[in-house]
Amino acid sequence: MNSRSARVKLGVSYMLLVILTCVSLFPALWIIMSSLKEGNSLYSDTLIPRTFTVEHYRDLFEKTKYPLWFMNTLKVAVLSTLFGTFLLLLTSYAISRFRFAGRKFALNTLLVLQMFPGFMAMIAIYVLLNTMGLLNSHWALILVYSSGAIISNVFVAKGFFDTIPKSLEDAARIDGASHLKVFFFIIIPLAKPMLTYASLMIFNGAFLDFIFADLVLRTEDQRTLAVGLYRMVSQRNSTEFTMFAAGAVLVALPITMLFLLLQRNLVDGLTAGASKG
Repeated sequence: MNSRSARVKLGVSYMLLVILTCVSLFPALWIIMSSLKEGNSLYSDTLIPRTFTVEHYRDLFEKTKYPLWFMNTLKVAVLSTLFGTFLLLLTSYAISRFRFAGRKFALNTLLVLQMFPGFMAMIAIYVLLNTMGLLNSHWALILVYSSGAIISNVFVAKGFFDTIPKSLEDAARIDGASHLKVFFFIIIPLAKPMLTYASLMIFNGAFLDFIFADLVLRTEDQRTLAVGLYRMVSQRNSTEFTMFAAGAVLVALPITMLFLLLQRNLVDGLTAGASKG
C-alpha cells in the first residue's frame, strides 16, 4: 500500500512538473514561432507557422538601429558587471572579515534597502544625474547598476566569504603575505562560484533593464535594446510586431547561453552563499 501511494505521489509530482514546464515554455515558444512567420501580426490561428521566414531578422538589422542598440546594451552590461562585481567584492569581504564601528548599522541599512523596489528612488536618482550632467549618458546607467549590485547581492557574497576558513588567511600572513595578496591570490580564486553568480545577476539586470534606461536615455543613438525595441512598436503607426518578436529572441540568446555555460558555478555560488550568514 505504501509503495502504491508513493508511486501515485511520484506520478502526480511529475505531472505537475510537466504542466508547469509547458506553461513556462509556451510564451517563449510562441515568440520564437511568431518571429519566423510571414506578415507583421502576432495573431495566428496556429502555433507553428504554415511557412517559415527569416525576413524579420534581416529587416531588424537593415531597417532599424538594432546593431547599435545591441552594442550600447553590451557596453553598459559589461562595464556594470566589472565595476559592480569589484565593488561587491570589496564591500562583502570587508563586512565578512573585519569588525568596525557601524558594521551592524550598515548591514541593517542594506537589509532595509532590499525591501524597497528600486523604482521608488528613480526621481531622486534622476534629479541627481541631472545635476551631475549625466542624463542621456551610458555612464549614468553604469554607475546606478554598479552601485545597486551591492544592495542586491551583498548578503549572498558575505555568506560565501563566511564559509572560507580564516585559517587560510592567517597562514598566508604568517608567510609574509599582505592583505592585498591574501585578497587577490587566495580569496578571489576561492570565490569563483560566488563571483559567477553575482556577475551573471548584474549582467542580466543591466542587459534587460527597461524602466531606468527609458528614464535616462533620450536619443536613439544612446538607446539600449529594451528601450529601442519598445520605441519601435510603440509609435502611432507601427505594426512591426513580428520584427519585435525577432528582436526579443535575439535579446534572450546571450542571457540563455550564459546561464547554460555557467550553470554549475551559478548553483554552487547560490547554495554556498546561503549556507552560512
